[in-house]
Amino acid sequence: MNGRSQNRSVLAVGSVALDDIDGPFGLQRDILGGSASFFATAASYFTDRVALVAVIGDDFPEEHVEFLASRGIDLTGLQREGGDSFHWYGKYSDDLTSRTTLDTKLGVFADFRPRLADVHRDAEFLFLGNIEPSLQASVAEQVAAPRLIAADTMNLWIEHHADALRRTLGKVDVLLINDEEARQLSGAHNLALAANAIRAMGPRAVVIKRGDAGAYLFHEDGTFAVPALPIEEVRDPTGAGDSFAGGFMGYLAYAGATDDDAVRGAMIAGSVMASYCVEQFSLDGLRNLTAEMIEERFAAFQALMRCDHIRL
Repeated sequence: MNGRSQNRSVLAVGSVALDDIDGPFGLQRDILGGSASFFATAASYFTDRVALVAVIGDDFPEEHVEFLASRGIDLTGLQREGGDSFHWYGKYSDDLTSRTTLDTKLGVFADFRPRLADVHRDAEFLFLGNIEPSLQASVAEQVAAPRLIAADTMNLWIEHHADALRRTLGKVDVLLINDEEARQLSGAHNLALAANAIRAMGPRAVVIKRGDAGAYLFHEDGTFAVPALPIEEVRDPTGAGDSFAGGFMGYLAYAGATDDDAVRGAMIAGSVMASYCVEQFSLDGLRNLTAEMIEERFAAFQALMRCDHIRL
């Protein structure tokens, strides 16, 4: 990576939130969270044309807004409304393999109805963060001619908004989903069969995230897998999936392509950003990265995956 792309625009629509995170490293209160925050920050290392659309309350700390602005993210779509910000409180197990939601306060996010400004309707790469599926579909319809639309979803939408989700999937090129959600959405336990079933719903590609087991890509050009890089100390897995998505989409914007090689590179870039994310709380693992650090870890993933020199 020799510099950020200057002509491929990426738009994220999702949440900007405050998190309380409890776990083996103690309780962290009112830290920056939200799908759009993690996504946009990760993507901003690959392209200088990243924008987000989200809503915050009048209690949202200005220092968090200043950080997002410092990454060159277009915040004209960040609405500040009267009321409380979206606030999530979760507790992780001692081994960080599971988490429990202790409290969720939607605040102004409960009435969030994304309306894109004209400047955002020309976005080439659109990421639909984890919001209600009918809102995702509405945003997709507002973008003029996107080159690629990617989306995330969750168990709640799969269980209670299945019809709306299926309509949204008909507008999506890439679905990024974890293995539990893939099985729930498809009804298939085998991940290859699950991906095929989901692709039949509309997306041309499915990325199945498997936490510390890496990620699978299923698309028309075949299957590709990226392992998880062994990290000596994981502090906070929150936002890893959105950081993966940001690296994935940011890399495609940087490459200016969506062919097989570009998508495979995007898988590695997504894994790189997720690996940095989990090393610190909130977005601290993404705050001070350099191009050299990203290239070094990209190379570490390539070395981890290299086997073309091995012969039977």
